This record gives sequence, structure tokens and C-alpha cells, in this order.
Amino acid sequence: MTEAPVVIAARRTPIGTRGRALAGVHVHELAAPVLRAALDDAETATGTAVEIADVLLGNCMGPGGNPARLAALAAGLDPAVPGGTVDRQCGSGLAAILDAAAAIRAGDGRARLAGGAESASTAPVRSIDGVPYDRAPFAPAGFPDPDMVRAAEDLAAHDGIARSRLDAHAARSHARARAAYAEGRFAAELVPLAGLDHDDAVGGAERVLPRLPALFPGGALTAGTSTRIGDGAAAVVVAPSGTAPGLALRAGAIVGGDPALPGLGAAPAILRALSAAECDVRTIAAFELVEAFASQSIAVLDRLGIADDDPRVCADGGALALGHPWGASGAVAVVRLFSRLVRGGAPAGTLGVAAASVGGGLGVAAVFEVVR
Repeated sequence: MTEAPVVIAARRTPIGTRGRALAGVHVHELAAPVLRAALDDAETATGTAVEIADVLLGNCMGPGGNPARLAALAAGLDPAVPGGTVDRQCGSGLAAILDAAAAIRAGDGRARLAGGAESASTAPVRSIDGVPYDRAPFAPAGFPDPDMVRAAEDLAAHDGIARSRLDAHAARSHARARAAYAEGRFAAELVPLAGLDHDDAVGGAERVLPRLPALFPGGALTAGTSTRIGDGAAAVVVAPSGTAPGLALRAGAIVGGDPALPGLGAAPAILRALSAAECDVRTIAAFELVEAFASQSIAVLDRLGIADDDPRVCADGGALALGHPWGASGAVAVVRLFSRLVRGGAPAGTLGVAAASVGGGLGVAAVFEVVR
């Protein structure tokens, strides 16, 4: 078997809630500083210059024009380095990392920069024949195509998830994030930008969650059990095996599922990736799920046989606390795994999983192994 490509550096911006501190920063301007920081970290780790073959960035709602190429140039990379933009919606950043690893596995031994960037604040207004619309379809006519908020409410009803359970999940995410900040566990991964040096959605949600009104009549979902849409970027350096310590990609999976319940997609993707990596849920030391909605995370965990409060899952808080910059969030999950396992000193052989459920009924997942 071909040796696994390795994530040898990982950085991200703080996540700014849409319309706040990063509201004036365009997609490529969000990405450029983290590309540069990740590359600098990789060169420090290897003790030599790292040749970059390509830059692959996930992006969902940007202006087009290949933001990855713009970011590569803005980061000061050689103009000979190309760039490509990946759209798998909320799984885009993780999908871009899998694409980068696949290119190395295919025989090109040069490193790649990969990740995602999203500026929800500067996302353009789209229209057809002059009629504006919020988003493109996730599924064609004849298929269910719920808005993600509606889909999250439907999933709570489908699985019978009580509001109290949703509230507890969101409260736990915020509490874990606050504790992680207090202990400095985010410091090494963050690249401050536009005066922002922290994820600005983290707060004391426990105090207000029980008082928030339901988003739908008689429903369970609230604004507090839904993530805040954010602006941000994340990038990693993916290199051939043996380049430096980091996270080796054991296996990845991208799956399709029911477009009516898109929040479930991460579960079959994780199970497929675990099977390909010849391991199971019990052997995983750290999970980073893109928890866009509490109902989505709980439904996925239930299908994996994992308790809501399992300390392995989003141990420093997830998107419910940190925020959700759509196309970047899958890459943020990998940066978080890198901090928890590589920066955190986990021994060689320790396993971690990053995963996202995706609009339209997709799931993206990857299994990583610490190498020293």
C-alpha cells in the first residue's frame, strides 16, 4: 500500500460572526494569511524550503473567479503555483484536503496547501432574471430540498430528539470552548486578522438557551442550538510520508444520502472511512464534527453509538460555539485535530476523525493517525 500523505502544519483564522470583525475581509484575504502561516510552519518543521505543487481551497458562496488562485498569489506564493476551488458545501474544506492527499498518493511527491475559506459577510447576492435568491438548489426538482435550518428541525422530529437534549449539547460546546480558551489551547493554531484574535461567537450560552424561542411553531430547534454563520479560513500543508511529524491520512470517504435529511451524512461517511482504515469507533481518540446544528451532531453520534457528552467529541467546543464559515469548516475540523493530537503531544499511532454533514445529503469524513 502507498504510504499515507501527512498533514505537517495547520492554521486558521479566528471565526468572526457574519457582519462583525471580519465583515470587510474578502475570501482570498481571509485565506492568504493562513496559507502563509501554514507554509512557514511546515518549513520550520522540515528545516528546509517546502515546494508547493498546488493550492486547493473549499468555498461555497464566494464571488467565483477561483478564490484559491487569488489567495495563493495574495499569500506571496510563486505565480507558477496554481490553485483550484472545491465546492462540496459545508464539507468543502475537508474535501479539498482529501483531494490534495489523493494527488500525492497518485505519485506527485510535492506538498500541497489545502483547506477552505468563506466570507459569508461579502457573499454576493445572486439572482435569476433579476429575481434574487438565497442559495442554489442542493437537489433538483422532484427531490426534497429543505433549507438546512428546516432540515435540522425535521431531523430532530425524525429522531425524537428533545429540546432539552439539544440545549445541553449546545451549552456543553460553549463551556468546552471557554475552558479551551482559558487554558490557551487555541493559541498555536490561530492567525489573528483585522484585529480579531479569538472566535467571537463563544459565550455563556447556558444562561440563555432555555429562554430562547423555538424557530418553528412547536419545534425543538432554537437560535442557540444552531451555529452562528461566520467568516474565516483554515489551511494545512499536506506532504508525502516521512516529511515531518503530523497527521497521516489513513482513509477518507465521501458519500451520498437522503437529501431530505442532510444532517445524517457524516455518519455513513465516518463508518466507511473507519472501515477503509481497518479500525472502529472505539479506537478513535478524537472526533471533530462540524456541528452546524445540535440535532445534526446528536443524530450522527447516535448512529455511531457515541454518547452526547463523550469527551472525545469536539473536546474544545465545536461549530455551535466557534461559528461556521461554510466552506472552511471542514478544514477547521482538521486544524482542531492537529492541535489536539499533534500539538497536544499524543503518541504515534493515535487516531482522530474529522467529518461533516453536507447540504443535499452528502457526508465527508477522514481518519488520521499521529506520526512522529
